[in-house]
Amino acid sequence: MSDFQKLSGLRVGFAVCGSFCTFSRVFEQLEQLAALGCEITPIMSQNAYSLDTRFGTAQSHAARLYEITGRTVLHEITTTEPIGPKKMFDVLVVAPCTGNTLAKLAAGITDGPVCMAVKSHLRNQRPVVIAVSTNDALAGSAKNIGTLRNYRNFYFVPIFQDDSAGKPFSMIADFSKLPQTISEAMDGRQIQPAIITRQ
Repeated sequence: MSDFQKLSGLRVGFAVCGSFCTFSRVFEQLEQLAALGCEITPIMSQNAYSLDTRFGTAQSHAARLYEITGRTVLHEITTTEPIGPKKMFDVLVVAPCTGNTLAKLAAGITDGPVCMAVKSHLRNQRPVVIAVSTNDALAGSAKNIGTLRNYRNFYFVPIFQDDSAGKPFSMIADFSKLPQTISEAMDGRQIQPAIITRQ
């Protein structure tokens, strides 16, 4: 069985945070996961669900997630809290994961639907896949990435510097590696290399 074949039927929670400039790339990978047979439930952070930006309206993004997955977006603490008790997912993906969300996860803060989803999912000791997108990955967020890398059940999509001249502290996940990262995480392995050159 190939790595991708074993993703068929996998129950995936897919949480989207407010790195709006990456949404188009993230949604492309979401489509691929759906095509591979994953059963996907979309989740959005408060900002992702409510803010209109130059990258599109909140309503259009939520509609796109529904179109790809066929499931209504979870966007409240009350709807993500049952994830763990009901054992809803085999794996939970946070893509894109902002610096703000990284900090909250590292500090154990649960004040929104995405952080609650992660906390609830982790009670079952199942994998959480993080796809970082933050301008301070090599500054303020570095310690939070390191903290989560040191925790059990957290796995990171490979990251690279997206603009070393203009934004020297910024790093972003190679979202095209989401399927491979999920596959490795389901076997309890961190995909390697974890830091790569620009794609």
